[in-house]
Amino acid sequence: MSRVWDIPVEDSTRIRDVRVAAEAACAHAGLDPHATAVTALVATELASNLVKHAAGGRIIVNLTDPSDTLAPDGTGVQITSLDHGPGIENVEAALRDGHTTTSSLGAGLGTCLRIAHAFDLHSRPGQGTVAVARIGREPAPRRAHAEPLPPRPGVRAGGITTALAHAEHSGDAFSRVRSGPRVTLLLCDGLGHGPKAAEASTAAVEALRRCADRPPADILRHLHTALRATRGAAVGVAQLDEDTGRLSFAGVGNIGAGLRTGTTWQSLLSHPGIVGAHFPATVPVHESDWRPESLLVLHSDGLPSRWVPPADPGLGDHDPAVVAAVVLRDAGSAARPSRDDTCVAVLAPPARERRP
Repeated sequence: MSRVWDIPVEDSTRIRDVRVAAEAACAHAGLDPHATAVTALVATELASNLVKHAAGGRIIVNLTDPSDTLAPDGTGVQITSLDHGPGIENVEAALRDGHTTTSSLGAGLGTCLRIAHAFDLHSRPGQGTVAVARIGREPAPRRAHAEPLPPRPGVRAGGITTALAHAEHSGDAFSRVRSGPRVTLLLCDGLGHGPKAAEASTAAVEALRRCADRPPADILRHLHTALRATRGAAVGVAQLDEDTGRLSFAGVGNIGAGLRTGTTWQSLLSHPGIVGAHFPATVPVHESDWRPESLLVLHSDGLPSRWVPPADPGLGDHDPAVVAAVVLRDAGSAARPSRDDTCVAVLAPPARERRP
């Protein structure tokens, strides 16, 4: 999960770079030639849209966790398109095959929706657009037309990861695991940057799979042992018990967390320390009720400390990776580039029936 491809798309010369990055990600994920061709087409269409409609933007390609128990479609590559462009006036129309506002064939977004395992888009006029597509090893569901997939039951989780200065590896990572009624979302920031930081975050992700049935504070203690051979990390763990509707959060190190209940956002604080090196004697655990409209955002310190939570009340209905990408996009700008690896992960309620 630490491998990241982050390509600024200022003009048409970068479209090929996006396609090459998508194909490289597929090779890392072990996707077959058909899935690779699908991924390359989706990446090309999204990059082309940035040039045609948004005066440029950014494509981020992540590898998804192959053991992710909340992604039953077996996804392996996630492509995210972000821009600060004019936005889309009519999203529903834009997702129809054949729709175009230029002289193109109008196959872009409709094609992405139809051939990807999962595709979602958030756009607001004057604010820009975020689109997320995931493609995996199994054939995508056959859809004759560009129609959204029906929502799956249960809480959803997803996110996005970037690396400092477009480096190959990010020291940040996230993972989500279900164990019975418990859904656990982990975000890890390995100390420093590069491969050694990625080693620490990867160790945390792998260790979570062996202890996801434990409460957050116990998970952190288990991770402390697992990360002793690494340089250590800041780690936040959120766990939702869907039977009781209770959310628990515990963090060690500089991991940020924000919980939305209704229209109010509340910060959940982590405790000073380093998992794998300097573990605190006690780990405070924050507990809250999880409501149908609740939304949880975890992030590493690559996100500015004064980031403003998104105000769009309907954002939580979108794919959690879209929510994470909107948070990432709106927290930064060309005038305020990130000075660290960055990861944003989101826990969202079950999807409601809607059109993207």
